[in-house]
Amino acid sequence: MPAPSNKQPVAARRSAPSPVPPRRGRVAGGITLLEVARLAGVSAMSVSRALNTPEQVSAAILAKVRAAVESTGYVANRVAGSLASQRSRLVAAVVPSIAGPVFQEMVQSLIAELAARDHQLMLGQSGYGTQEEDALLDAIVGRRPDGIVLGGVVPSAAGRRRLVASGIPVVETWDMVQDPIDMLVGFSHEAIATAVATFLIERGRRHLGFIGGNHERAARRASAFVNSALHGPARGRAVSAHVETVVAPATVRSGRQALGEMLRHQPQTDAIFCSSDVLALGVVTEAAARGLRVPQDIAVVGFGDLDFAADVSPSLTTVRIDSTRIGQLAARFIVSRSEGLEVEEAKVDVGFSIVSRESA
Repeated sequence: MPAPSNKQPVAARRSAPSPVPPRRGRVAGGITLLEVARLAGVSAMSVSRALNTPEQVSAAILAKVRAAVESTGYVANRVAGSLASQRSRLVAAVVPSIAGPVFQEMVQSLIAELAARDHQLMLGQSGYGTQEEDALLDAIVGRRPDGIVLGGVVPSAAGRRRLVASGIPVVETWDMVQDPIDMLVGFSHEAIATAVATFLIERGRRHLGFIGGNHERAARRASAFVNSALHGPARGRAVSAHVETVVAPATVRSGRQALGEMLRHQPQTDAIFCSSDVLALGVVTEAAARGLRVPQDIAVVGFGDLDFAADVSPSLTTVRIDSTRIGQLAARFIVSRSEGLEVEEAKVDVGFSIVSRESA
């Protein structure tokens, strides 16, 4: 007689399909769309439609799929979808600094406007150096976002060529130039500097100073400020102007130090324009420490109209930029272009305003 066997018939070892529970500690792969479909008891196509075009499925199927997604923690593979549609629904924003508050309003506006149009924002920091920015742009272009929003204009010829060749919609912001790469939403730094110099001179100030960062935009603003002070509406009067440069990004401490240097070179300084409200706060603080009254002895004007500007004492006169509108327009431009639509006005100057308060 044959020896008894411990093996069970194959049929006896089979079990009915069971829902796929969430897997913990999974090293590779991740929950798949097929597993979500099995758990929901629907087809993979139904899951795909429920996730991407929910209006195409019934309420019952949509509820099952959402319950399965919630229980498994499934995240759709957007890369696979973008390969088929040529759209990633991802927009990259590059700003010089994410630590400073200057670009925060624009970034928040971008996030809100893109989310309303079913797009997400990826944020990168380029620093204030050309090489760092070019390296970051290389990495972003390789990921093929639907668009790129820049907190400034691209200064390097290599960076411009790379972006043009990529074919990715680009919106440069926070500047106004004659030859943008693609689309532009911003303002003129030269016009701002001229307006502030005129504002101060009309209020009787004659020894003007500019304190700004060691980057290209601040340098252009400084040049226009000095030129307007020396050759503008005060021509023929005794007007002097001096520039102090600080390492970007600006801090309150660098503003305090810059005022000390300013007064060492030009002790008669009676008005200062700072390239950020943070620097202006440092100037006001150092002036008080030296026994100088603001604005009686020295007037101070900032840039950005940050949250604290109206609440410090004395309240800060500053230049206001509509950063929310910049973010909204940039997002709309990118989404329109990614959908194959033309942008009627691809270059928009949002302007600026001088908010007059106690410091000047």
